[in-house]
Amino acid sequence: MLTHHTPSTTMALSTVATLPALFEQSADRFSPRPMILEKVDGAWKSFTYDDIRILVHRCAAGLIRLGVKKRDRVALISEGRKEWVVAELGILYAGGVNVPISVKIEELSDLHFRLSHAGCRIVIASGNQARKILGMRQKLPELERIILFDALPEPAGEVTLFADLLEDGHGALRADPALAERAWRSLAGDDLANICYTSGTVADPKGIILTHRNYTANVAQSTTLYPLPPTARTLLVLPWDHAFAHTCGIYALSSTGGCFACVPLGRTPMETLRNIPSNIKEVRPTFLMSVPALAKNFRKGIERAIREKGPLAERLFSLGLLVAYAYNGTGSGRGDRWRMLLKAPLGLFELILFSRIRQNFGGQMEYFIGGGALLDIELQRFFYAIGIPMYQGYGLTEASPVISANTPTSHRLGSSGRLVPELELKICNEKGERLPVGERGEIVVRGENVMTGYWRNPEATAETLRGGWLFTGDLGYMSADGFLYVLGREKSLLIGHDGEKDSPEGIEETITENSPHIDQIMLHNDQSPSTVALLVPNREVLVRTLKHRGIPVESPQAPDAALRILEEDLAAYRTGGRHAGEFPDRWLPSAFAVLSEPFTEQNRFLNSTLKMVRGRIAQHYAGRIVTLYTAEGRNVCSPQNRVEIETVLRRE
Repeated sequence: MLTHHTPSTTMALSTVATLPALFEQSADRFSPRPMILEKVDGAWKSFTYDDIRILVHRCAAGLIRLGVKKRDRVALISEGRKEWVVAELGILYAGGVNVPISVKIEELSDLHFRLSHAGCRIVIASGNQARKILGMRQKLPELERIILFDALPEPAGEVTLFADLLEDGHGALRADPALAERAWRSLAGDDLANICYTSGTVADPKGIILTHRNYTANVAQSTTLYPLPPTARTLLVLPWDHAFAHTCGIYALSSTGGCFACVPLGRTPMETLRNIPSNIKEVRPTFLMSVPALAKNFRKGIERAIREKGPLAERLFSLGLLVAYAYNGTGSGRGDRWRMLLKAPLGLFELILFSRIRQNFGGQMEYFIGGGALLDIELQRFFYAIGIPMYQGYGLTEASPVISANTPTSHRLGSSGRLVPELELKICNEKGERLPVGERGEIVVRGENVMTGYWRNPEATAETLRGGWLFTGDLGYMSADGFLYVLGREKSLLIGHDGEKDSPEGIEETITENSPHIDQIMLHNDQSPSTVALLVPNREVLVRTLKHRGIPVESPQAPDAALRILEEDLAAYRTGGRHAGEFPDRWLPSAFAVLSEPFTEQNRFLNSTLKMVRGRIAQHYAGRIVTLYTAEGRNVCSPQNRVEIETVLRRE
């Protein structure tokens, strides 16, 4: 068993039991410093810790006046903005339980389940999310009030504006200045803070119960690994209900006096995404929190900019990457022994290339922190090379969420880093028995950051929590020198006909990184002699390759030629290919089905953390998967593949 203990420098923080107490401590220490940056009328405006505390107290008092008391559930569904933080802290100060809900949930049945299952008395929402709530109000008998951050263009029944709630709270505090303080001081660490719903696959989502102490413990653990200075600043690009952004982006950063900026909303979600690069330049963050999907987009943007500068720039960039990869190694041995010979040439590439690339991130970026899913080691090498390392971490909402992380002072590319302090970890076999260091099994942890269970779901709680230990469902192993390696979800394993198992995530990540023609791929093997794949092509790169080979995209030959290109990319991993030996042949696809529709959050094939919802995808494409095991399906130019690839190529 591996256990880390918190150093004495964090003991004061580790004794803070509740989130209101944690925030009050920060507001006392950093009252004049900026806490939140928000774009107002085209210009960035800062709100200090003292500004936010005043609003939080008013929000709490307003909610108390509405009758909110300890353990009452209040849902919060909004894009990231200062009101999000004010509302959550206001709920917590009043003794309530926040139920943060992803704005990406579009299926009203999914939203209804969460609100009904949690028994929410109040919903607080942004104007953009109001229609979802208003449309189901009559179906939620426990829902007493809807509070909106924004006024709607047309009246929509009985709603309360957040500004009015704050004004009511202000009046209540004038009459009783200690109203909010009495409420938050009555809280204890084991009081409920959040019920966070899992994304769900086929079954109903589970409500993860997190207490105040779960959060404050994980904040202490995280800031021990990352002792952020008060000058730390980030643009919070992840959804704020996301466990990683919630704990590390809001509470860990604010506990050390840092500042976070809200992503300004565009007219459409796509416009919001397109504006992020310019927002980063304006905010000039010292670090960014990312997930693999965002990391890939950042890399694509960098490579596109280099490609537009011409062949010479592309060749220089490729050479610079090779030099940096060799010099950096896996991080822990960076620049040692023979690698010292590469220091001078690396310095040249740093001057003429990498430093200029970093200007696109505001010029003050020190690193990314990666989480949410496995991050391919090639992506880690890439960002390390350009001088903005992406330190991979590991966690899950049930652990509040941080379990381990690589850090600037201790990192190894390809791993998920070292455990946070005051956490016990063991690797178990299928019987729940502890395995020796170095052996692969299920990751099991115990600590103050571990949830108390699933809301109104004793069966799932008993299955996941056993004797205080959280059985994560993730496979991994610990190295002898204390680095955790996460291999993937146990439930997403490839299972051969002989019972042998392996994780698909690493193979999928490597294929999509090495083949620009493939945007997404999901491997599938459920006790079959061979593995098959569902594949989403990259139209832009495919068209470019076809033109390079002299095949017009409109020609009759284009569909079959495009399918052959995809087949070539996968064949590169088999015997005789340029990537041969990286993975056992049995886990490489013997046949693939081309999909013209990508996996997205909108079609519910990706969850809110942009991970594939494998069960739903497999269920939806069950017919295609069955066909892949037939003679017709094994033909890369099958009629179904031709139809799908023609749809892709015709798309503008």
